Amino acid sequence: MASTRQKALFVLFLLAIQGVKVFSEEAAAAEARNDDDVIDGLTKEQREQVANSGEQHEFQAEVGRLMDIIINSLYTQKEIFLREVISNAADALDKIRFLSVSNTSILGDTPELSIRIEFDDKAKTISITDTGIGMTKQDLINNLGTIAKSGTTNFIEQLAKGGNLNLIGQFGVGFYSTFLAGNKVSVTSKNNDDDQWIWESAAASSFTISRDPRGNTLGRGSRVTIHLKQDAYEFAEQEKIKALIKKYSEFINFPIYLRVSKEVTREVPVEEEEPEKPEEPKEEEKKEDDLEIKEEEKKPEEKKPKTKTVRETVFEWELINDQKAIWLRNKEDIEEEDYNKFYKSLTRDYDTPLDYVHFQAEGEVEFKSILFIPKHAPHDMFDNYQGKSNSLKLYVRRVLINEQFEDLMPRYLNFIKGIVDSDDLPLNVNRESLQQLKMLKVMSRKLVRKAIEKIKDIAEEAEEDDDEEEEDKQKEKAKEETREERSEEERAKEAEKEKEKEKKAAERREKFRTFWKNFGKNIKLGIIEDPGNRSKLAKLTRWTSSANTSDITSFDDYISRMKDGQENIYFIAGETKEALMKSPAIQGLLKRGYEILLLDDPIDEFCIQHLTEYEKKKLVNVAKGDFKLPEDEGEKKRTKKLKKLYQPLTDWWRKLLDKQLDSVVISSRLTDDPCVIVATEQGYSANMERISRAQAYAHPDRARAYTDSRKILEINPNHPVVKELLERVKESPDSETEEMATLLFETALINSGYSMSNPTDFAKRFYKVFYGALGIPKDAKVEEVDVSLDDEEEEEKKPGNTESESREETAEEASSNEDKPNDEL
Repeated sequence: MASTRQKALFVLFLLAIQGVKVFSEEAAAAEARNDDDVIDGLTKEQREQVANSGEQHEFQAEVGRLMDIIINSLYTQKEIFLREVISNAADALDKIRFLSVSNTSILGDTPELSIRIEFDDKAKTISITDTGIGMTKQDLINNLGTIAKSGTTNFIEQLAKGGNLNLIGQFGVGFYSTFLAGNKVSVTSKNNDDDQWIWESAAASSFTISRDPRGNTLGRGSRVTIHLKQDAYEFAEQEKIKALIKKYSEFINFPIYLRVSKEVTREVPVEEEEPEKPEEPKEEEKKEDDLEIKEEEKKPEEKKPKTKTVRETVFEWELINDQKAIWLRNKEDIEEEDYNKFYKSLTRDYDTPLDYVHFQAEGEVEFKSILFIPKHAPHDMFDNYQGKSNSLKLYVRRVLINEQFEDLMPRYLNFIKGIVDSDDLPLNVNRESLQQLKMLKVMSRKLVRKAIEKIKDIAEEAEEDDDEEEEDKQKEKAKEETREERSEEERAKEAEKEKEKEKKAAERREKFRTFWKNFGKNIKLGIIEDPGNRSKLAKLTRWTSSANTSDITSFDDYISRMKDGQENIYFIAGETKEALMKSPAIQGLLKRGYEILLLDDPIDEFCIQHLTEYEKKKLVNVAKGDFKLPEDEGEKKRTKKLKKLYQPLTDWWRKLLDKQLDSVVISSRLTDDPCVIVATEQGYSANMERISRAQAYAHPDRARAYTDSRKILEINPNHPVVKELLERVKESPDSETEEMATLLFETALINSGYSMSNPTDFAKRFYKVFYGALGIPKDAKVEEVDVSLDDEEEEEKKPGNTESESREETAEEASSNEDKPNDEL
């Protein structure tokens, strides 16, 4: 075995030496190659020889397959084709309008600049016609025959030195989106410098161009006709086309007309058969008639021709984009009614907006925007809170790019409606998403800042009214002395002014109350989700206060009412403000005149946890064990002595309920109740525990962890129950004392808003106490009551004992009593 092991070691040694040798040879070879500038095994001279002697070939591609890849990979929805074609038509109109500024004769016999759309339901085609600049034969070859070639791009490059034109369609592939819905596309175009030509293609490897045999039918411009695929027949429907135009191209500068069909009623004459002429009377009959008195001859009435109502289908051009882009106008020139009308058109809301802001952002990125704050919150505002929001619509040069753009506005501001329109945004090739996220972030910051500033303005208007109300009261006192000297007319005018002023002030206060009622939860969510604007949003929050439970108050108002020496803002959270006002945890604070914020919304405590402080004032939960009521030196000494006095009770109680209690302490907050349960500094308050346990996906083990967590028991040293317990503990606590102490703890648990882990044991202990209150022995057993069924049967058999007989006797007595005089009765 030893010799075999030695041989193996020797072989390994030889292999190691060989490996070192091979490694050293490879390193030397690499060093030599580095010296000769060898790349990929080729020296410099060899690489030059390959480059000079190589043959150059172009890549071969199946054009039809390439077109299919381009069309179907760039766009996600078929309906996009109509937006692209309308945008291209608007470009063509922009070009001719720009050129007509310097040469009005270029418009010729077609001065109208418009876009007209018509469809053929039978042939399944849709046609878009514009009176733009049109294309020559060579333009059709260059712009439509070369993929990613754009006439607009060239136009802008040529005029780049002379100015900036706000034109869409800078990518050259927008036209090819027509093949998403069509299997064949025909483009008829007429330019002032050429004849009218027809370009046709089926998205294959070729296209055809021919001179239009009809001659010049367009006058000037282009007509794009799309022969729809079978799965795109819906785009030959009138309502579908109208909806797409309003969705994507409603704010195009040029009028867009759609040829629509309508049914009208018309009165048409009815052809009547000629009636037979009556026979003339004989002469004898005429003589008999001579004896009769002749009446004056009346002129015959003209007979109106009979008509009937028929229904006919007529076609007419209907203007679709009648709503103008008011954000492009100067806001000083826009009336309130215009904003309201635009808001209703944009949001389909039945009511006017609560408020709005119209602004233009400049700097790193320029855009124009109108943001609206609705009066009412949508019923499903939080149903899809994590999904995409359609609150803001993003336009680029008045063409809708996306109506579900979540990057512009954070989720907590999803109730704000409006539009954003920019001329500077760089779009990708399909115009559906943006390339530079940095610019989006800049836009988002500006939009959020403007939205928060507008909400702040509404809040400040309400606060100013409150301040003015106090000033008016003081002025009113000063005017009382001189008011009698004024005439009755002057007093009436002054009263009317005051009444109008109060009305406007009440409207402004109600305006913010309406906002807070509908969207207050969103502002609290913003404090949780938006750290950058947390301090700004905190100023907008409103809370219910113990000072006035019927109204709301701000942090600033709370601070203005704080007592001297108070350094913290006190709050307590629970289900209802009525229950919170009765909470034992705030008894001492209310008695000493401190104000407490009552948080009765489930989100409130989450919000406060993220806020922690406001204007350097710490937010303190009075339902936590770390809360200390402000005390002077005398109160501190008294508390220290009470702790020492009640130490036997607190230590004994702590040991008795070791699993439930973290500590037992003397309370300074209690006045009426014997004890209260509060959470530890890191523990869950009663409100948070209730919310966490109510979660639909809460894990059972976690729910038990909340209820089983140790809590702090605070006792009222002045309460007779606590004093009695102390005396019993000093002597020798028996089982009854332990039962009473446990029952007292469980009662405080319920009174403080917590839930018990074992309510059955609590019920048993309560029944024992109830027995004692009624004088029933505690060990009394539940015994079944003996009932004799035989006795009941005998009672029923006795005469005059039935229910009917007793009713008859009662009736007889009543009747006899009626006959007796009152004295006898």
